Amino acid sequence: MAYVLTKMTDIIEFNPRESIARNQVCKKVPMEYLQPFTRQISGYEEASYAGGTKFRNNDTIMARITPCLENGKTAFVKGFAENEVIFGSTEYIVMRAIPGHSDPSFIYYLVTSPSFREVAIKSMVGSSGRQRVQQDVLENLELVLPDYKTQLRVGKVLASFDDKIELNAQINHNLEEQAKALYDQIWDNYDSGTWSSAKAEDLFDISIGKTPPRKESQWFSENDNDIVWVSIADMGQSGCFISNSSEYLTPDAVSKFNVKRVPAGAILLSFKLTVGRVAITGCELTTNEAIAHFRMEDSTIREYLYFYLKHFNYQTMGSTSSIATAVNSKMVKAMRIDIPARETLENFHSTIFPMFEQIKQNQQEIQTLAQLRDTLLPKLMSGELDVSEVEV
Repeated sequence: MAYVLTKMTDIIEFNPRESIARNQVCKKVPMEYLQPFTRQISGYEEASYAGGTKFRNNDTIMARITPCLENGKTAFVKGFAENEVIFGSTEYIVMRAIPGHSDPSFIYYLVTSPSFREVAIKSMVGSSGRQRVQQDVLENLELVLPDYKTQLRVGKVLASFDDKIELNAQINHNLEEQAKALYDQIWDNYDSGTWSSAKAEDLFDISIGKTPPRKESQWFSENDNDIVWVSIADMGQSGCFISNSSEYLTPDAVSKFNVKRVPAGAILLSFKLTVGRVAITGCELTTNEAIAHFRMEDSTIREYLYFYLKHFNYQTMGSTSSIATAVNSKMVKAMRIDIPARETLENFHSTIFPMFEQIKQNQQEIQTLAQLRDTLLPKLMSGELDVSEVEV
């Protein structure tokens, strides 16, 4: 096993040449299909080619523009047809392994490693909000990296974590789809004679989050030992349950500014800018002011409320063309909640609760696997940890 100083152009082909005929309809991967710090591309569209980066299976695509790069938008291309060329945003840098010199999986993890990302982020130039990576800085970057045979082992070890993460995520997606189908069955049997309706504030204890003064940085933290402080962006990445955030509040901030603490088992609803994101709290946490909290004494209604809020037509709440600015906390508290008969609700809860518990367990395992992968990654890249000592 040898580690040597390696120039990136010796192991990576940057933006390799590919050909797609103009106006040819083919698969397109826009930026929104790259999820933060997630290997897998979440989807694609069919579109006529009129320009953009081009790539194929086993390439790595990395966002080169702020804030997408800082937010971890980097993905490994797989799952398309053999020799199929896909296109995407002009704001990607495409990186391809050089056969016999580098391993495609290893290149993906190299590009997501702190040693590579920090250089990329520091190289960014341009006007505020539109800064881009200087590709030549990456091309000339030199890092101490393993030989080809060791790359294969490192890539395989790290990929095994993402394989399990992606499997758990797919299981959770399937479980939630099954639960949603059962929820839909309730509405298929709607009976106005047995259902009830009330304002949300009459059924639940509803509170709103808060943001301490942004100019006073002492209230904010990146230490996960501090208090979880959920944003709408965090909800977009969380799945069914949420227990983590990208930013934290200090205990002094929560106390001084009377930021509401939300217990585990409450339901969060985003109602500003991005309206309608929903998650169940997996631990005690806090949120910013764009998120409402629904606490309940009777847990029987929790799963039903989750789907009700997730599929509610929020367009009915606003009087302006932009629902993103129309909804406010008073409207959230006054929104009507339609509830089926008690027996129906109890039957739904007893069926769905085990499914949600499995989702929660899978999410916890995803978090553990991601943390372990991210701990191992820089150590395996640098040789601090011998890959032969890692069991997967």
